[in-house]
Amino acid sequence: MTSALLRPRGRTRRGTMGSPGGAVPEGSTAPTRILDWRDPVVAALVRELGADPVGAVGPVDTAGLVVPVDPARQIEFLHRAHTWLSGAVRPVYSVQDERPVSEVLRRGRGSCSQRLAVLEAVARAYGVPTRVRGLLVDGSFWYPRFPRLRRIVPDQVLLAWPEFRLGSPAGAPGAAAPWLTVSELLGGLRPVAAEQGGGFTNAGSETLFEALSRTAIDWDAAPTACPSAGPGADAGADRGAGAACDLSAYVLTDLGHYASRDELFARHGQTLCGLARLMADPVLGRRGAA
Repeated sequence: MTSALLRPRGRTRRGTMGSPGGAVPEGSTAPTRILDWRDPVVAALVRELGADPVGAVGPVDTAGLVVPVDPARQIEFLHRAHTWLSGAVRPVYSVQDERPVSEVLRRGRGSCSQRLAVLEAVARAYGVPTRVRGLLVDGSFWYPRFPRLRRIVPDQVLLAWPEFRLGSPAGAPGAAAPWLTVSELLGGLRPVAAEQGGGFTNAGSETLFEALSRTAIDWDAAPTACPSAGPGADAGADRGAGAACDLSAYVLTDLGHYASRDELFARHGQTLCGLARLMADPVLGRRGAA
């Protein structure tokens, strides 16, 4: 059993084809209130990872022309960022999805959503455009995390799933590259990820964020189910394994694409209502994944 009592009121969350208004957003490298990559803390992290923040303009040559970026270098940079975040930012169950990434880094702890936001911010700082896809995920997906608190687990969780566009930054000549989901970027583009493989069960110390580096998390019905049980299935069912991890059975509604997670949350709210977040975050925001 999950609860609808903690959900924001006055919000209509219907599925969309593509995005609000029918246009598919192109994403951006611009900073936002959440993705505040111009903050000194975020800029320092980008430099620690071996790059300089360049943002929307991208690197330029001596003539002031935009220099095409090697996608392989971008992939390696974002893999370094993911590895750093997995080790340096402690995974917790914070419910404040709109917390600026600079504050997440200062605290040294964050939820999967917050750490994905940090990854987006450093990508934008490096000149890689990002956008998000809004998904309403069945709350039962988090039952393994809260086995004794199922009655107060939200019935639906709003997930901002990032996408990245590798290649030349905005303003550079040439055809635009396709969008890659964060799972394709981290779990599907390098042989080492496929070799590590293994299904994700949403239990134990590994969170969805860490699992991205070793398995291709998929919300759109990949061949291998993971966990295969899905909402309402037999609790003893096989939890799945392999390089692909299909979680599509948990998706309740596809809300479409948004130019930023700021826009997604402005339109649909966060998972919990404001009062619930105020009461829960001081506790859950310090509770580590286990």
